[in-house]
Amino acid sequence: MLQKLAKAALGLTTALALAIPAAQAADKVLKASHQWPGGKGDVRDEMVQILAREVAKANVGLEIKVYPGQSLFKAREQWGAMTKGQLDISAFPLDYASGRHPQFSATLMPGLVRNHDRAARLNASPFMDDIKKIVNDAGVVVLADAWLAGGFASKKQCITSPETMKGQVTRAAGPAFEQMLVGAGASIASMPSSEIYTGLQTGVLDAANTSSGSFVSYRLYEQVVCLTAPGANALWFMYEPILMSKRSWDRLDEAQQKALKAAGKVAEAYFLEEAKGLDGKLIKAYKDAGVEVVEMSADDYAAWLEIAKKTSYKEFSEKVPGGDELIAKALAVE
Repeated sequence: MLQKLAKAALGLTTALALAIPAAQAADKVLKASHQWPGGKGDVRDEMVQILAREVAKANVGLEIKVYPGQSLFKAREQWGAMTKGQLDISAFPLDYASGRHPQFSATLMPGLVRNHDRAARLNASPFMDDIKKIVNDAGVVVLADAWLAGGFASKKQCITSPETMKGQVTRAAGPAFEQMLVGAGASIASMPSSEIYTGLQTGVLDAANTSSGSFVSYRLYEQVVCLTAPGANALWFMYEPILMSKRSWDRLDEAQQKALKAAGKVAEAYFLEEAKGLDGKLIKAYKDAGVEVVEMSADDYAAWLEIAKKTSYKEFSEKVPGGDELIAKALAVE
């Protein structure tokens, strides 16, 4: 009798031991990567953290592990990793992939957005429908939209009119801005935003343009004497959505996909609330650090646009398949 009980107990223990790993194995873990500092108030990191928290709350057997600060992939490597299914999720400046898909340069085109309200309207436009089709066809899906305003900063002088950029070595986030800045007499040193601080510190850069969020989270106020804030005439806007590998998406069940979509909407709504406030935080951080803060006038903005039309707009329209149509669709958004 005791032998039978012992065998039964052993059988039950074995069954439980097998059942527990099986239950654990059923949970899917997704890796989310981005280039910005984690836990320091950067809104793009917080968007991804919100995504992870919302998915966990949904209780659908899905976990998102967040790897900030390029700890998993370098900034520009993330696109290729997503298309191959090596990376599941990224908060990613889409223009970084414009070397593979030149149409993406339209999402960092000088003067194409100008303010936050227009950026929100662009999300529901034929322009973004075209961009998202290219994203999807490449094997990536958009989980949440995000547009960040940005500005300029310099170690030498305030950047307002095109003449003030002449002779400065500057970083621009993408080819469209690089073309315009070269047209104004600047020299270019290309690098992701995570390397701007070192570039300024070592003298590789005199100036940089990047997003309001990056200007603060990377503490660039420690290296510059003047900031050109976005203001009413923001020449610089960049699309930095949360993206997901389509291969990873297709491996999820319906409940998990539904939870991710819902989480993406929560993250996007958070960002829309925060985006305008970022510009105010930017100005305060730089003034508190003793940096001079200026804005572009309407005349400065118009002068830059004239250069952009002759350089980046012209180049994009002539060399990018469907480029002229993309710009027309963007400009048609009121």
